Amino acid sequence: MSSSALIRPVALSGRSPHVEVGRLVQEMVPPPRFDGVRFETYEADPAQPSQAAAVAQLKAFAARPAQEARRGWFRREPAAPAGGVYLDGGYGVGKTHLLASLWHATPAPRERKAFGTFVELTNLVGALGFQPAVHALKDHRLLCIDEFELDDPGDTVLVSTLLGKLADAGVRLAATSNTLPGKLGEGRFAAADFMREIQGLSARFTSVRIDGEDYRHRGLPQAPEPYVDEQVTRAALRTPGSALDDFGALAAHLATVHPSRYGALCDGVEAVFLTGVSEVTDQATALRLVVLADRFYDREIPVMASGVPFDRLFAAELLAGGYRKKYFRAVSRLTALARDAGAGGAA
Repeated sequence: MSSSALIRPVALSGRSPHVEVGRLVQEMVPPPRFDGVRFETYEADPAQPSQAAAVAQLKAFAARPAQEARRGWFRREPAAPAGGVYLDGGYGVGKTHLLASLWHATPAPRERKAFGTFVELTNLVGALGFQPAVHALKDHRLLCIDEFELDDPGDTVLVSTLLGKLADAGVRLAATSNTLPGKLGEGRFAAADFMREIQGLSARFTSVRIDGEDYRHRGLPQAPEPYVDEQVTRAALRTPGSALDDFGALAAHLATVHPSRYGALCDGVEAVFLTGVSEVTDQATALRLVVLADRFYDREIPVMASGVPFDRLFAAELLAGGYRKKYFRAVSRLTALARDAGAGGAA
């Protein structure tokens, strides 16, 4: 990723992108990292039989005729099958790979299938409004939701109602998460007060457990040692498509950009360079960084940084709190991207 000619890097902290609402709908497809994945490219670990079993279940789910799903999948009788699949597993076991493979394998036009993270889905509803969002998605064959989580009571009611409307219209649902459906919201808010909504969501899915270790760390060291500021700056100046930012300035700027626009923030960026990475103790800042890390990872953007290593990015009290799974995912993904930067010759 290096070049002999000096480059003028952009600054993410200097961008304030405007995103048309139509783009939010059109971009609900698997991100570039997962554009080419298929069930056949998923390398199931022979020591983890749940992985091969998950592939078989998802293949059957993709092949089930839409007419059959509309006729029986969303009846409310206790004997009726659940109306979707819910991939439950730890970090890096290939849940997103399998979810994207399901999207690709489902026999429907691209415009009749939607794929997005939970945050992107709630942002879509915020941008369109509830009823227009239902209208935009109700004729879809499939809705895939990656990294499903409920962070507050408002999201619980919103998502429960939205998915209920879509399911009743015949939209098939698939989701991934690190949390079982009945445990969504646990540790984040008074989940007991919203148990009806949470259990309603759980009833719409059949849970598919995927065991295994994080493939991003198999046989690899922990987060690589960070560089010094001068190394990061020099590398940015010789890397085409680079973005160079002070970590503190970028973290502050994210508060002024809606998370639905973090993807647009990365438009045209091939590599990110950060100086002065420091431990984050503020929860609002940390959650914004989680979303940004997801957008970097989706787009396979390597990240070279100085300061603290990424496995020490979030303060211990944050890692012990209700959002710990989000933070661990972000650390896993940023660590992988930091290794990509080293492998690409950024130093």
